[in-house]
Amino acid sequence: MTEKILDRLAKELSPRRLEHSRGVSSAAASLAARYGADVAKARLAGLLHDCARGMPNNLLLQAAAASGIVVNGVEQREPVLLHAPVGVVIAGRDYGVEDPEVLSAIRWHTTGGPVMSLLDEIVFLADYIEPGRSFPGVGHLRELAAASLPEALLAAYDQTLRYLLAEGGLIHPATVEGRNALLMKMKKK
Repeated sequence: MTEKILDRLAKELSPRRLEHSRGVSSAAASLAARYGADVAKARLAGLLHDCARGMPNNLLLQAAAASGIVVNGVEQREPVLLHAPVGVVIAGRDYGVEDPEVLSAIRWHTTGGPVMSLLDEIVFLADYIEPGRSFPGVGHLRELAAASLPEALLAAYDQTLRYLLAEGGLIHPATVEGRNALLMKMKKK
């Protein structure tokens, strides 16, 4: 099945994006093995997480509307954020994925969110730390990921927020909600 998925993704994604997806799949599988999640589901969600990423913004907006996806103001202004929820539709329709856990991990990989499963968190983090990523601080994130999933997730949220603030970018409400939920969960322990 993986070869069929890769063949189809190769037609939909740029070579760079396909390599990224392979890296996320590998990183997600490693994190799943480390933290007790289903490795096969992590591998599949990682591979398909960006299946809609090659779509132009106008088509993402059209696909969201056609699928009944409610688009908020941030997504309207930054349609690339829709590649995650539209990716859920594509993963189901074009790749035959029916597993709700895999689809959820695809859904939340970009923004994070207030209620995330272990698999959601793993794919979200794997997207940051896959081997092809090279940005200031990625090494530290990889070290944190090896030691503490919650600490690594918090650092990933923080890095996203710092970047968006420095760029003057819009912040998706799910990202703020996800960070806050994670902090509240961490402080309970």
